[in-house]
Amino acid sequence: MLIAVVIAAFIFYRIDKLYQYKYVTIDAALKEVSGIEFDRKQRLWAINDGGNGPFLHHVQRDGSVKRSVKITNAKNLDWEDMTQNTLGHFFIGDFGNNDSKRDWLTIYKIENPIDIKGESTEAEIIKFAYPEYLFPNQKNKNHDLEAFIHYNNKLHLFTKNRSIPFDGKTHLFSIGEYAANHKAQYIDSFTTCDNFKLSCWVTSAAISPDQMKLVLLDSNRLWLFKNWQEDNFFSGEVYLIDLGVITQKESVAFFDNNSIVFTDEEFKGIGRNAYIINLDEVTLEKIK
Repeated sequence: MLIAVVIAAFIFYRIDKLYQYKYVTIDAALKEVSGIEFDRKQRLWAINDGGNGPFLHHVQRDGSVKRSVKITNAKNLDWEDMTQNTLGHFFIGDFGNNDSKRDWLTIYKIENPIDIKGESTEAEIIKFAYPEYLFPNQKNKNHDLEAFIHYNNKLHLFTKNRSIPFDGKTHLFSIGEYAANHKAQYIDSFTTCDNFKLSCWVTSAAISPDQMKLVLLDSNRLWLFKNWQEDNFFSGEVYLIDLGVITQKESVAFFDNNSIVFTDEEFKGIGRNAYIINLDEVTLEKIK
C-alpha cells in the first residue's frame, strides 16, 4: 500500500511539473500538431502531422485557429517540423520516414506568412537524400526525421533514431535552402540516451532569434546547445531541461531569445496543449 502511494505521488509530481508550463489547449483541428513557428509579428503558426492536408494554421493566443492557408502544390505525406530563415520565409518538413521506405524527402519553402493575403500560396520544393555510405541498410531505421532548423544559409537536419539495436544517436546533416535535389552532408552525432527510445527520440528543433541557442525536443526533455563552433551544434555546451512526465511532444519554437513554446499531440484524451518556459526561470542541468 505504501509503495502504491509513493508511486502515485511521484506520477502526480511529474504530471504537475509539466502542467505548470501549460498556457493553452490547442484547437481540436490541430490534434496532431507536429510543427510550430512564430512569424515576425510573433503570431503562432502550426501544421498537422501526415494525412491531415497541406495547410498552415494561424493559432490565436486562446488556442483557436483563426485562419488556414492551403499550400496548393504540396502534399502532406508526413509533415514533421517547421523553421524559417532570416527573411521570415517558412520551411515545412515533409520528411517523416518511419519505415525507412522514402529515399528522397521533401521540404516546402513558402513566403513569409505576413505577406500571404489570400487563403492559399505556392511553395518552392526542396528535395534531399542521405549519403548511401552512411545508411546502406534501410532496415536499420536510423534515418527517420522530425526536426530541422535554418542557420547560416543552410537547413540543418536532426534525425530521429529508430536503429536496431537502439544506440540513441541523433545525426546532424545540412543541405541547401534552395529548390534542388540535394545530397545531405553529414556533420556530427549526439547521443540523447541508449536505453528507452520512446523517451529520447528527437521530435523537433528550434533556434533562437539571435541565433545563439538551439533546442532539441524529446518526449520529456529539452536539450539546450550554446557556444558551438561553425555549423556543428554538438561542439559546444549542452544543457538538459526536465519537462516532467512523458507525453507525445512533437513541436518546439522560440517566442523570443528567452521563452520557448512546445506542444504535445492528443493521445487518448491527454495532450493537445501548448506550454511555455523561460530559460532564466528553469533549472539547467549541464551535460557538457
